[in-house]
Amino acid sequence: MNQKLPLSVAIITKNESKNLSDCLASVNFADQIVVVDSGSTDNTVDIATSFGCVVFIEPWHGFGLQKQFALDKCINPWILLLDADERIPGETAAVIEQIVTEEPAIIKGYRFPRRNYFKGRWIRHLGWWPDPVTRLFQKDCGRMSKALVHESVEISGSVKMLDVPIYHYTENSLSQILLKIDHYSTLGAEEAHQSGKRSSVYSASFRAFLVFLHNYLLKGGFLEGKQGLTLSITDSVNKFFKYAKLEELNNASKNPAPQP
Repeated sequence: MNQKLPLSVAIITKNESKNLSDCLASVNFADQIVVVDSGSTDNTVDIATSFGCVVFIEPWHGFGLQKQFALDKCINPWILLLDADERIPGETAAVIEQIVTEEPAIIKGYRFPRRNYFKGRWIRHLGWWPDPVTRLFQKDCGRMSKALVHESVEISGSVKMLDVPIYHYTENSLSQILLKIDHYSTLGAEEAHQSGKRSSVYSASFRAFLVFLHNYLLKGGFLEGKQGLTLSITDSVNKFFKYAKLEELNNASKNPAPQP
């Protein structure tokens, strides 16, 4: 592409130095790339600046609100929302170019199948393929949900499914996966608590057991080798801690700490 597209790319980051360069290189066709960082201690911000991104430093507000902050900084009529560990392959870039420069703007948003990789393997089972995600949309027609976790783009108007993928390279380090489980399970427990749900360590254990069986047997995790076993276990662990933490929140609300 010899000319930049009338497109803004929105990305939120925190300590994404190992992922960000490849992500940004895959979208160098965009007129504007907005990076909203929430306090990286590595060289994430330096990488974004070196690519000519528009960088904002913003305290963390939860996934939905953080991404909405990034969308609000976009100036072009079309927005492509990405995570730092995602890539746009050439075939997908060509389709995006056609949409934002040639197609009539009747369709307000587009969904992509997402090809998820874990420890070098493209995961086709466990519900990881085709994993459709809405990521390309007209600026005036898309907003983020306000969810703390598992946020999504809400489109006012018609949405079309495309047949070209986004590549997603998930975290491979087990230590980092455990940190993410701690973070995501906390957010999930807070959302569940706010909606009035209740739990116990026994129900948390039962839910985790069912999640493992569902993922590994019913959703074909066993077909993905050691990667499928690892993913089935980590999803089960995440489920356990989400509902075990929910019990903690339930108990804390019933028995608040005494004021000094």
